Amino acid sequence: MAIPLTRLGGGAFNHSPSNDAEAEYDRLRDLAREEAAKRNSCFDRAHQAYERGDGAEAKELSNEGKRHAAKMDDYNRQASEYIFRENNATGRVADDTIDLHGQFVEEAEDILEKRIRYAQEHGQTHLHVIVGKGNHSANHVQKIKPRVEQVCRELGLQYTTEDNAGRIYVNLQGGEAVMPPLPHQPPAQHGGYDSYPGQAHHGQQQHHGGRPQHHQQQQQEQPDEIERLVGKLFRKLGDCCVVM
Repeated sequence: MAIPLTRLGGGAFNHSPSNDAEAEYDRLRDLAREEAAKRNSCFDRAHQAYERGDGAEAKELSNEGKRHAAKMDDYNRQASEYIFRENNATGRVADDTIDLHGQFVEEAEDILEKRIRYAQEHGQTHLHVIVGKGNHSANHVQKIKPRVEQVCRELGLQYTTEDNAGRIYVNLQGGEAVMPPLPHQPPAQHGGYDSYPGQAHHGQQQHHGGRPQHHQQQQQEQPDEIERLVGKLFRKLGDCCVVM
């Protein structure tokens, strides 16, 4: 059964990328799509060969398709690692934050699970997960957020959506997901900002592992600074890549 590799919500970059960085990410994803098309062609022809009784050709085409599938996986792996390094470089996100922009859903799930295990092993108490609002996804539907919530429920971790709807706060200690108090911020001067990206105030929607809390509170969404920084010329990737 084919499982679609679905692009996550939000642009691939959480900052304005250089032309070279954007081109490299696009190049790797394009190569993966090309290998996926070659794989599908091989598998289709293998099926046709099998139907007409040519088992030898069917096997040869099937093996060729598997080689293209392996190349597709490798290119997607390179793209995933490349964009993760770009978005999570020192100085771009805090130590208690992980940015999953630009990942396929399956890639993001694997990265998040590993990050949670690492954080817990090293005594980290919480994690901010940047998921994006889905502004650059088809129909503006968030794809990463539901999967992050699913992972949290499976691991028995409580989480809450921050005031910035493109971020999720996860309590890694198993307790209630309550945002810690923010450090005192000096008054804004000369037109500066008195808050920082992802800052939470009140009205968070609390979720418990496996048991979402059903009280309804309308939240005033803060401007999504992460989405604002996405390169304006980044084109959306299609959902064309599949794995067998």
